[in-house]
Amino acid sequence: MAQNPTADHYEILQISPNAEPDTVHRVYRLLAQRLHPDNGETGNAGQFRMLTDAYQVISDPEQRARYDVIHTRLRQERWRLVASSDQAENDFEAEHIVRLTLLEVLYTRRRIEPDTPAVSPLDLETLIGKTREQLHFTIWYLLQKKYVTRADNSMMVITAEGVEYLEGNYRDTLQRRRLTAPAPPAAV
Repeated sequence: MAQNPTADHYEILQISPNAEPDTVHRVYRLLAQRLHPDNGETGNAGQFRMLTDAYQVISDPEQRARYDVIHTRLRQERWRLVASSDQAENDFEAEHIVRLTLLEVLYTRRRIEPDTPAVSPLDLETLIGKTREQLHFTIWYLLQKKYVTRADNSMMVITAEGVEYLEGNYRDTLQRRRLTAPAPPAAV
């Protein structure tokens, strides 16, 4: 059976990458009942197949370990900015891209892991591909505009204002990403 190498199995299962095996199994059973094609109200054969494929990988310790290596790489590539200052028309455009990317990382974290929505500055550096010094102005601006806030230990969290700002600039973000997106990784 061919697996989709770019599918985010954790997102499909609606769980954290740190989820314990019992949690994986429990969430799968709940979602499988909801999405099973025999369920006349909420059944969806395509989503059920994706859910089952994700569960087969994440529930097997060896497959999960291999997938986690790929997942970490894809997660980093997803947020890494391809646009450098020589690709952007000017510094304002480059800063705007960094700002929206940082907000998108925090937005996704808040949506996927609502119990632990904060992201450390080090994780932001890794995911976005910019150094702390390069992010200093961006973080200062987002804090001043109240689009992000600092949680305990300097962890960053998106605010409701940040969500609205990101959603208001969503089309712009998608268009820029299409123009600068790297080719998808080859299947292994």
